[in-house]
Amino acid sequence: MAVRMRLMRMGAKKRAFYRIVVADARAPRDGKFIEIVGTYDPHKDGAAGVTIDKEKALNWLQKGVQPTEPVVRILKWTGVWDEFQAAKQAKKAE
Repeated sequence: MAVRMRLMRMGAKKRAFYRIVVADARAPRDGKFIEIVGTYDPHKDGAAGVTIDKEKALNWLQKGVQPTEPVVRILKWTGVWDEFQAAKQAKKAE
């Protein structure tokens, strides 16, 4: 089963915000998901509109979840992606 970390659209028309979820790649965009990792509000500037549970996100990334491109950008804003890459490099060095 291919698992992805992606955005799930919520909110009213023209006032969208997104949940960052872990879901099966075959599930529809706003359909069934496994776990909510965080939220993203594009109406706020940059990282101010992002809340992420770092422990959950790192745990899923270490398990092999493939994030979509927008989610990778959000993870870079919050520093989670850098922590994941550093942990990955440390594991390779061992």
